[in-house]
Amino acid sequence: MVDDNLTPPGHAALRRGRCSEPHRAYLLTFTTQGRQPLFADAEMADTASTALLNPRLWIRSQLLAWVLMPDHWHGLVALGPWETLPDLVRGLKCNSARQVRATTPAVMQVWAAAYHDRAVRREEALVDAARYVVLNPVRAGLVRRVGDYRYWGAVWTRR
Repeated sequence: MVDDNLTPPGHAALRRGRCSEPHRAYLLTFTTQGRQPLFADAEMADTASTALLNPRLWIRSQLLAWVLMPDHWHGLVALGPWETLPDLVRGLKCNSARQVRATTPAVMQVWAAAYHDRAVRREEALVDAARYVVLNPVRAGLVRRVGDYRYWGAVWTRR
């Protein structure tokens, strides 16, 4: 469950009545504190990417597609049994923030408190959601082709 004391106003209301469904795919997004472009810095982006991909975080759930943008992270996740979205997101944020702060002590807070999730309802929608995730750098004008961007991945591609 999300701690309502740490969540910006309005986010608590969005979470009421929500539940995490095992084996359901979710599109997750969380932003840096104040939408600061921390991950425009290659060292911080490398550190955060490595931490977010740490296999011990993905024992129960599966990361289907992801992209680390300068000021946010998107992931397409198949939630596993005995795991909830709040627990998964907490682990991702804590692990990556700890690693970023270890390499860059001047960074006090990496991630904003809240996150956004949307359940993917149909199997066919997985491909559309994955495209949305990995094409973020292209839409943002960071690169012309997704293959030119360094911080992304998908289970359907070999990198």
